[in-house]
Amino acid sequence: MAKANIQTPVLNYSKEGFDKPLLVELYKRLLKPRMIEEKMLLLLRQGKLSKWFSGIGQEAIAVGVASALHDDEFILPMHRNLGVFTTRQVPLQRLFEQFQGKAGGFTKGRDRSFHFGSIEHHIVGMISHLGPQLSVADGIALATKLSKEGKVTVAFTGEGATSEGEFHEALNVAAVWDLPVIFVIENNGYGLSTPVNEQYRCERLADRGIGYGMEAVQIEGNNILEVYRTIRHYAEEIRQNPRPVLIEAMTFRMRGHEEASGTKYVPKELMEAWAQRDPVLNYEAWLLEEKLITQEEVQTIRKAIKKEIDDAWKKADAAPYPEASVERELADVYAPFQQEVIKPRSEAKSRRRFVDAISDALRQSMERYPNLVLMGQDIAEYGGVFKITEGFVEQFGKERVRNTPLCESAIVGAGLGLSIKGYKAMVEMQFGDFVTCAFNQIVNNLAKLHYRWGQNADVVVRMPTGANTQAGPYHSQSTEAWFFHTPGLKVVYPSTPYDAKGLLNAAIEDPNPVMYFEHKYLYRSLAEDIPDDYYTVEIGKARTVQSGDDITIITYGLCVHWAVEIMQQIEGATAEILDLRTLLPWDKEAVAAAVRKTGKVLVAHEDCLTGGIGAEIAAWITEHCFESLDAPVMRVGALDTPVPFVKPLEQQFLPYSRMKEKIQELIAY
Repeated sequence: MAKANIQTPVLNYSKEGFDKPLLVELYKRLLKPRMIEEKMLLLLRQGKLSKWFSGIGQEAIAVGVASALHDDEFILPMHRNLGVFTTRQVPLQRLFEQFQGKAGGFTKGRDRSFHFGSIEHHIVGMISHLGPQLSVADGIALATKLSKEGKVTVAFTGEGATSEGEFHEALNVAAVWDLPVIFVIENNGYGLSTPVNEQYRCERLADRGIGYGMEAVQIEGNNILEVYRTIRHYAEEIRQNPRPVLIEAMTFRMRGHEEASGTKYVPKELMEAWAQRDPVLNYEAWLLEEKLITQEEVQTIRKAIKKEIDDAWKKADAAPYPEASVERELADVYAPFQQEVIKPRSEAKSRRRFVDAISDALRQSMERYPNLVLMGQDIAEYGGVFKITEGFVEQFGKERVRNTPLCESAIVGAGLGLSIKGYKAMVEMQFGDFVTCAFNQIVNNLAKLHYRWGQNADVVVRMPTGANTQAGPYHSQSTEAWFFHTPGLKVVYPSTPYDAKGLLNAAIEDPNPVMYFEHKYLYRSLAEDIPDDYYTVEIGKARTVQSGDDITIITYGLCVHWAVEIMQQIEGATAEILDLRTLLPWDKEAVAAAVRKTGKVLVAHEDCLTGGIGAEIAAWITEHCFESLDAPVMRVGALDTPVPFVKPLEQQFLPYSRMKEKIQELIAY
């Protein structure tokens, strides 16, 4: 890294609006992350740290932003924003334990560096996938707006991450909803080794704000006073008049993307030029020049910070690493929650179709939880493409029943942001197939959050799913297996109106992220008498559909009804039919009991056969119930092709006819 000996500042500082105590305090806050980094770089070379993402050269942005906000306003930082954590006075010992992966760190050794949050300090950390924090900031800002708190939220991103789709989605949502959020782009010249001229063609990233209909400014990111003044100005305005603002802070990354990368790809003259704009040395030189501080005071401040760092490091270095415990690891995947099944208050029942049962659950949950917000495409006045939320706007208002732009990822991220502020969120995928656009937020943010740093994600994602409706390959897929493989999610899949209502109520009640699958074919083809009152069904508990002695059929969704129908066509044999209802976690005890009862097992699902949920269940049965088996465990599923459109091809794709053949084969075995 180029060194600079700065006696006269090259940055232009103005002390207008600042008193001496604040100017000196900003110096202390600016110096601390620099001195911590210098310590960390030494420790990295000594093997005390495994990795380090340096923010040397751009400290003024993090410190300026954090200093200009209220302490109870949320910040969503990135790799190089150590100054956010130090300005918010996160205890250095715990911070250092986090860097080392010690047991006392925020993630208990489960994640590295700044991949954590602290609700106490109103910080929500990033994940490695750049961009998702911007949408989470939208959700936090939405919560503060709904609660009329008069607060602003700030989210950081780098110039490279502005190429991510999430950047566009998050800014667009913030603009459409007039959310009180400031997006800060740290334009530090390089995305790892890729210079900005290979990342975007516009001259100023701030100009992109025009396209979103928001105010946008470009500032000198190395000037602590300019950063502070700009953030303070917009924060004060936004608290009174909620709206998003885009700020591009120009700076430079003086070290590698991470230390192993180096900086050989940076021209020497460019490095030297930016070294002269060092935010710490320039500000220090200005304070000295203005006689706001003396050399003796500088040394005293440095000495005090060094002692604080050394003392904290000594304690952190002596702290223990986490002891491996299977029980502890599994226990932290989900936020603690003991469901108590709620029974209806009266005997009153009404004939309800599957689609009506879902609507009933949403309506009654909205009445039960004033902090529940529904989000989805066309769900407000239009009532959704399946009319499930028809009439909801009139009852609950547009603040809680929100039409969204076409941006599934940002809306799931916003749901997470709402959860961080104590709200509940339901996100409707117009069709379950479209969840691919939100995959990252679901599997990397919602699912891992509690395991990583103890924050729950109180979000339900509704998934209209399944085939048999001649809707083709993009509106008919069964995608439950994608999420079945993801620890931290719960996956629910009802097959009856009674379960549809009770399980959706339970999913909304649960503080963990739930993927709720609802089969489109069942919406208006299936009806039964169900309780009028609010009630819940136990998540994780299977249901015996009918008892039998010859074979066991383990299934879920539409296949439950196919199993019943097929068995009615077969004379002289009965089947124990088990409806899983919840796919993650699934009811192993009920499966084992059903297997032991007949000794012959068919696992059936509508999803493609290869890699389907049936494969896991069949393997588990073979491993744990082998001595109870009188025949090989058999599976049936859809063809291993995309879902075709026209009826003859779709019927061939679906497993109904093969299911009947497998049942007869198993009975005869």
